[in-house]
Amino acid sequence: MTEQPTHAGRIIISVDAMGGDDGPVTVVAGLAQSAKKNPDIGFLLHGPEDKLRKLVAKRRVLDGRVDFRDCPDVVTMEDKPSQVVRNGKQTSMWSTLEAVRQGDAHGAVSCGNTGALMALSMMRLRKLPGVNRPAIAILWPSRNPQGFNVMLDVGADVRADAKDLLQYALMGASYARNGMALQRPRIGLLNVGTEEHKGRAELKEAHAMITDFAESANFDFVGFVEGSDIPGDKADVIVTDGFTGNVAIKTGEGTASLIGDLLREAFKYTPLSRLASVLAITSLNRLKKRIDPRRVNGGVFLGLNGTVVKSHGGADATGVSAAVKLAFTLAQSGFAEKLAARVASTAQLAQDAAHAAPQAEK
Repeated sequence: MTEQPTHAGRIIISVDAMGGDDGPVTVVAGLAQSAKKNPDIGFLLHGPEDKLRKLVAKRRVLDGRVDFRDCPDVVTMEDKPSQVVRNGKQTSMWSTLEAVRQGDAHGAVSCGNTGALMALSMMRLRKLPGVNRPAIAILWPSRNPQGFNVMLDVGADVRADAKDLLQYALMGASYARNGMALQRPRIGLLNVGTEEHKGRAELKEAHAMITDFAESANFDFVGFVEGSDIPGDKADVIVTDGFTGNVAIKTGEGTASLIGDLLREAFKYTPLSRLASVLAITSLNRLKKRIDPRRVNGGVFLGLNGTVVKSHGGADATGVSAAVKLAFTLAQSGFAEKLAARVASTAQLAQDAAHAAPQAEK
């Protein structure tokens, strides 16, 4: 990638203003939150410029922090990825990614259609050399000291063979190092049991491959893990295919919502329980903050020539701000360049190993 410029010494995040369920009002509010917390962020905002300028003008903290790219069209949640790839050149999503491709921004954030965003990202930014399938990585609340585990893939592609799972492990380890400051992350491969004889053939093959690469790639492989380990402290990175990962996160989100509803119902049950909720308000707020999905809003597309963060479509201003912070943190660490170097070096190791095997047989 070309060296990316900064605006007044700031790291520039390219933002799709039109992708969220609540439109640009919420997106701009999220940018204002980010700007207030971090003076080193600048923004490149994509959408109808006249409308966006009026919204930004109401946020004094954004003065001198936002440049605009006028885009008349919007990618809706109903649009098919193939249609967007063919006809989406005038959309805010396309323009957002194009800014990263051209080196005008260090990373991109969009609340829009996930399938379309991935398709456009692959077309405009291209996959890193050696990457077969990009992955979406998310942060999952956990018992680990860092408070979260990385899980990937959670929906970029429902399929994954052994080589794909190895690449997910390598990309997840790099993400954990640069996004969470874990120097030697622990990698777990999701399976139906921890015994080595369990699971599909591709999982057993991936187990052997990840074991072989652990030392050279500077991570610890803890072997197979189960669903109960996703929020646990056995591993820092959970590797799985996109189908399983997507089912897991949707199940987790639904369960968290159910627990919240049941807690509210329980505290309303009697006058005494309502009093108890008042007395426990500090602890309840601490719990709410700990599991608040808005604080870790943002799935990172890994395996591309650039950093792309997918925010929830229904994200509020706090959620948008969290996604922007994630993009900023990764850009500040030089994550995209480090990931490219890691994938390239591992691909070379794999080629060397494949070349050495026939020689050893002679």
